[in-house]
Amino acid sequence: MSRRLIAGLVLGGAGAVALVLLWPLFSALEIIDDRSGRIVHCAQVRPGEEFVLSFVHSVNRRPVYDTFRAEADHLVVVKSRFDAFGAGMPETSTQDGTLSIADDGWLEWTVNRPCPQVTVRVGRSADHALHGNGRSLRLSDLAEPGSALTLRVRKASRFDLMKAGCIP
Repeated sequence: MSRRLIAGLVLGGAGAVALVLLWPLFSALEIIDDRSGRIVHCAQVRPGEEFVLSFVHSVNRRPVYDTFRAEADHLVVVKSRFDAFGAGMPETSTQDGTLSIADDGWLEWTVNRPCPQVTVRVGRSADHALHGNGRSLRLSDLAEPGSALTLRVRKASRFDLMKAGCIP
């Protein structure tokens, strides 16, 4: 085999490996500290995968569960579940969403609204937590209470996922 052929094969193989590592084939859920701009948590997600943000309502002190769906490059606010009305909670169906009573008696506000990102101010007593894939993550473990964290989904390459700590 000639040196030129061997060099071509090596370069072609290296190019294929680089393409696999750098091409944005995956979706990643990132949590960014708004103050520093640093990614404080990252996880690979599949389009259509849902996760829940839970917290304690600041006025009526009752639990709220907001469901989000990850799409390829954005989030969708799916619904909120709560068992009691409180300040800022919907009281009836509107053009923005439908209020219904679930079989278990909880109220469900269905929205299905796409959004590029969601910013959450970590509560002092709200106990914000993300739940998905059988795991839970308290937002107060990522940032001090009062801090703003932004959740977003973006397309990422395998290299991006490894660099951000999404995959080992």
